[in-house]
Amino acid sequence: KMTQKIIKLTVRDIRFPTSLELHGSDAMHTDPDYSVAYVVIETDQGMRGYGLTFTVGRGTEIVVCAVEALSALVVGKSLEEIVSDFRGFYRLLSSDGQMRWIGPEKGVIQLATAAVLNSVWDLWARMEGKPLWKLLVDMEPRKLISCIDFRYITDALTEQEALEILEKAEAGKQQRVDQMLKEGYPAYTTSCAWLGYSDQLLKQLCTDALSEGWTKFKVKVGADLEDDIRRCSLIRQMIGPNNTLMIDANQRWDVGEAITWVTKLAEYKPLWIEEPTCPDDILGHAAISKALAPLGIGVASGEQCHNRVMFKQFLQAEALQFIQIDSCRMGSVNENLAVLLMAHKFKVPVCPHAGGVGLCELVQHLILFDYISVSASLDDRMCEFVDHLHEHFISPVVIKNAHYMPPKDPGYSCEMLESSVQRYQYPQGEVWKQFKKQRLTKVCVPIIKY
Repeated sequence: KMTQKIIKLTVRDIRFPTSLELHGSDAMHTDPDYSVAYVVIETDQGMRGYGLTFTVGRGTEIVVCAVEALSALVVGKSLEEIVSDFRGFYRLLSSDGQMRWIGPEKGVIQLATAAVLNSVWDLWARMEGKPLWKLLVDMEPRKLISCIDFRYITDALTEQEALEILEKAEAGKQQRVDQMLKEGYPAYTTSCAWLGYSDQLLKQLCTDALSEGWTKFKVKVGADLEDDIRRCSLIRQMIGPNNTLMIDANQRWDVGEAITWVTKLAEYKPLWIEEPTCPDDILGHAAISKALAPLGIGVASGEQCHNRVMFKQFLQAEALQFIQIDSCRMGSVNENLAVLLMAHKFKVPVCPHAGGVGLCELVQHLILFDYISVSASLDDRMCEFVDHLHEHFISPVVIKNAHYMPPKDPGYSCEMLESSVQRYQYPQGEVWKQFKKQRLTKVCVPIIKY
C-alpha cells in the first residue's frame, strides 16, 4: 500500500453563506462565510486522501491558487517516500526556495501547506486502517519525532527532550485510550453567544445547552463595553456561579485597552480572555497576562498563530496561560506535534480552537493524542466545539455529554459529502448561483418600479 504513488491533486473552493444568520460573528469578523480550500489526492491504485484548510469567505480563492502551486511537490511521490522522511517532506513544502518568499511558514502559503499535509495524513491513516489519533498513539516515539521539524525551536525543545516526553507517557497509555473511548474528551461550546445573536436567541441557545449537559461556555466580546457587560451578566446568571465562562475578543483591542476592558468584566469570573490583542504581539500578551493574573484571569491565544516559532516565543515569554492550537493554521499535524510537546514542557494546558468548517472534525484527533501520548492530564483542558456544518462530512464529530467521542473511521475525518461539495462550490454551486440571483433581483426590482 505504501508504495502507491500520488498521481493527482485537486482543490476546490467551498463556501457556506453563514453570514446570512451571523453564525460565527465576532468583534473583528462581522459577517463570515465559513469556507474551506478542499483538497483531494489520489493514488495510482485508486486510494484517496482528503484535506482542508479553513477560511471565512473572500480570499479562499487565493488559498486555492497556493495549493495548486504546491501540488507539483506532491504529485509523483509515493506515500512511503513521504513518510520515510516526513520532516524532509514538510520542509520541501514549507521551504521551497522561491515560494517560501511569500511565507515563510505563515499566511496563505502555510494555510495551503496545511491543506496538502492534512490530505497526506488522511491518506496514511486510511492506508493503515486507523483513525488518525490512533495512528499517532500507536506510532513508535522515534518515528513520531521524525515527523517534526525542530529547526528554530531547539532552544526551547530538543529532539531528545521530545523523545523523553513521549517515552515517559508510554506508562498508562492503554488506560487512557480506554478512558477516552468510554468517556470522551471534555468540550466547551461557543455556539450560544456569537456577537451578532440577539439576547432572545442567546437565552434560548444557552437554555438548550444547559439541558444537554454543557458546563463550559464562551462569549464573544470586544465591540461595545456596555453590551459586553450586559451579555456577560446575562450568561453568568443563566449558567450559575459554578459553571465555566470564557470571553473572546478576537484581536479587537490595544494592550492597555484590553487590560482596562477585561478588568471591567472581571466580576463575571471569566477563566480566560482569548485573543485580546494582535495575535502576533507576544510581548503585548505577556503584559496583559501579568496585569490580569491578580484577577485570576488567564490569557488564551493561538488560532491565528503562524507557526511553532511564534508558539515557542509565547511560551518563553510566559505570555499565555492557555495554548490554542488549530488544525489548519499551522503546518498540519507535523507542526502541531511540535507545539503540543513544547506546551507540555512549559506546563501550559492545550485547549484547541475549533468550529468553522471541519475544524472540530480534525482537531479532535490532535487533542486525543495530546492526552493519551503527551500530557496524560485533563487539568484545565478542554476542546472548543461549535455546532455548525458537521452534516456535510462523511464522518461527522460525535459529542456525548459535552465530550468529544473518539472517531472510529479510518483517516483524519476530512472527507466531505460530494453532494455538499457540488452544492456549495464557489461560485458555480447551486447555492451560490441562487444567492447571486436573489441579490440581482433585490437590486433590479427598485429600478424596474422606478
